[in-house]
Amino acid sequence: MNIDLARTFLEIVETGNFNKAAERLHVTQSTVSMRIKALEDELGRALFVRSKAGTELTAAGTRFRRYAAMMVRVWEQARQEIALPAGFRTVLNVGGQFSLWDRLLVQWLPWMRTALPEVAVRAEVGLSEGLMRQLAEGLLDVGIMYSPQSRPGLHIEKLLDERLIMVSTRKRSVGEWDDDYVFVDWGPEFRQGHGRAFPDLKTPAVSVGLGAMGLQFLFAHGGTGYFPMRTVRSALAAGRLFEVADAPDFRRPAWLVYAEDDSRGEWFVTALEGLRYAASLESEE
Repeated sequence: MNIDLARTFLEIVETGNFNKAAERLHVTQSTVSMRIKALEDELGRALFVRSKAGTELTAAGTRFRRYAAMMVRVWEQARQEIALPAGFRTVLNVGGQFSLWDRLLVQWLPWMRTALPEVAVRAEVGLSEGLMRQLAEGLLDVGIMYSPQSRPGLHIEKLLDERLIMVSTRKRSVGEWDDDYVFVDWGPEFRQGHGRAFPDLKTPAVSVGLGAMGLQFLFAHGGTGYFPMRTVRSALAAGRLFEVADAPDFRRPAWLVYAEDDSRGEWFVTALEGLRYAASLESEE
């Protein structure tokens, strides 16, 4: 079976819409429809029910979903194994959100080169949604992210709890609100907790969706905001930042996600143990 048919099927399952799947695959909607028609003809079963509300899987489509994900994953593994340079026996594809590469994954990479020198590593940066899609399609073996989604064939476990603390470029108390506060959006749970802790806070003049951007702004222009302890620890020690006394802390879990596949052997178990060890050094329990 053409692997593009399985990819298209999975993209529709992910988006719930033929048009959105076409946009992600960079093809026309008619191409998506033709691929699904060809797939349904091969299988002899309808896979989707289309309506004004969207697209839903039939019973046959639900059963086929696991096999489609497996086919795409095996194809990608085979393609990568064949392309391996001399001296390597396999490749590990790892994806992580941007702020999790800082310290955590960057420390894990040299550990991998020492512990498993015969395993090549390909690293990607992305958001949770994109990383989950690549995991489902077999493009990634491991993903480290903040907002995983439960999917068949994927194992999800908590890797660490980040401690978000309020820091400032000057010594101040938590009650001294002013115009230099930078709101960093660390996700829905943080927004809810932040709103409960500071119900009277006026809308900040600066709001950012990327922690690294917020921290750069603070260093360049001064200000106050919430950041993971692991990313500001050295700046606190150097006196470039100050922890705001009596400000509440928030927790943000990071998750390890990987496909449940017993064929990868002990080297994969070792790589995961290395990730867990690196995370234990950064956890703020």
